[in-house]
Amino acid sequence: MGNEYITVLLTGDYHKQKFQSGTNQLDNYLHHQAGQDVKRKLTAVFIYPGEDQTIKGYYTLSNDALSRKNIPENLLKKLPPAYASLPVTLLGRLAVDKSFQHQGIGALLLADALKRSYHTAVSSIGSMAVVVDPIDENARRFYLKYGFINLPGSGRMFIPMGTIAQLI
Repeated sequence: MGNEYITVLLTGDYHKQKFQSGTNQLDNYLHHQAGQDVKRKLTAVFIYPGEDQTIKGYYTLSNDALSRKNIPENLLKKLPPAYASLPVTLLGRLAVDKSFQHQGIGALLLADALKRSYHTAVSSIGSMAVVVDPIDENARRFYLKYGFINLPGSGRMFIPMGTIAQLI
């Protein structure tokens, strides 16, 4: 299990304004907010670089927590009862530029994010799962396809680190 990733941290060297995924919310975030969020240490933005400093896709990771009441019972019984909330990694955004869509890059970005999250969880910062807030039904289906589980009553989805360990 190596630590090789297809992504690098976003810097000012890349052409953020040229990125167009077809989802305004995801495009506007990269164009206008991502750099500020990185400077403020609110999130880490990882990009899949293309030729000539373009961006094929990106995702964001940050720390989050889940309340015990939002965790499915079958997983909850395996967790210590002393914690009111449990640490997770939030995969906040994931997008692929239109010119690279339908080439499997979304799956590559997700695999990269899960691998990076797992390595961080076992080496430096505790996290029991990766959580996503799907932007729409297409995103929900995408995450379901890769083993994410719906969190009851929240609209969120997650995949336990134990599952990620088996995947990588």
